[in-house]
Amino acid sequence: MEDPQSKEPAGEAVALALLESPRPEGGEEPPRPSPEETQQCKFDGQETKGSKFITSSASDFSDPVYKEIAITNGCINRMSKEELRAKLSEFKLETRGVKDVLKKRLKNYYKKQKLMLKESNFADSYYDYICIIDFEATCEEGNPPEFVHEIIEFPVVLLNTHTLEIEDTFQQYVRPEINTQLSDFCISLTGITQDQVDRADTFPQVLKKVIDWMKLKELGTKYKYSLLTDGSWDMSKFLNIQCQLSRLKYPPFAKKWINIRKSYGNFYKRKRKGPGVATGKPQLVWEGNLTCDASGRLCKLLGD
Repeated sequence: MEDPQSKEPAGEAVALALLESPRPEGGEEPPRPSPEETQQCKFDGQETKGSKFITSSASDFSDPVYKEIAITNGCINRMSKEELRAKLSEFKLETRGVKDVLKKRLKNYYKKQKLMLKESNFADSYYDYICIIDFEATCEEGNPPEFVHEIIEFPVVLLNTHTLEIEDTFQQYVRPEINTQLSDFCISLTGITQDQVDRADTFPQVLKKVIDWMKLKELGTKYKYSLLTDGSWDMSKFLNIQCQLSRLKYPPFAKKWINIRKSYGNFYKRKRKGPGVATGKPQLVWEGNLTCDASGRLCKLLGD
């Protein structure tokens, strides 16, 4: 569940998002080497004679492949014209041209080779499953700051990333223990009735069922997976608050997730403007209430 005043679906950017492992909070930056630290330049494991470069910290690059490319470009910039021609000849490339042309030719060749290798290894870094989650929580119109939100629905849609098919679902209502009576606004917004939550289990019981369901699906053991949410509210706010209210330790499986709202905005260069923004592509159609069955609709949009 998002802030009731700002709810929007996700888009096709999941293909990009799957490759973005969410960054853990905190963590220390690796120490940077001193400028004096040098090593020989290598092309696919072969050293070039007489060329040196300054090493860079892994934290300077977002992907190891681009780190290699950047380091090699620095090495190429320090090569003599004779070294450039020798290396181009080794790769059976054109050796004619001024020095700047030779540099560009060698850089382009090396970049193309490394990116092709990265694409061939794409499947190995792919998640097997995406667990799409969209909590529903107690709420009041206007969201007064003193109001305590409690999770009242825990839905999970299991998306197979290889087939883009929904393989299974988990869905349980949750009985609130502080604000036991749902407001008319909450019932209208979520589509959840008072009778449904009255007959439901408490959050600790439902969370245990979720964990057992994930174990049954062998998520995290046999299969690689990631959680996916429409924004950061579900995990950073609602689950965090609920665990404190229920006096539970925050579940380790929920410490990282894919924020499809952020990935979509970055991919399509679009700012958030409210519900329906992520359905701007003609083939994507928004269906149903803003919050009812949101996990399933997120999955449908990702599949489209």
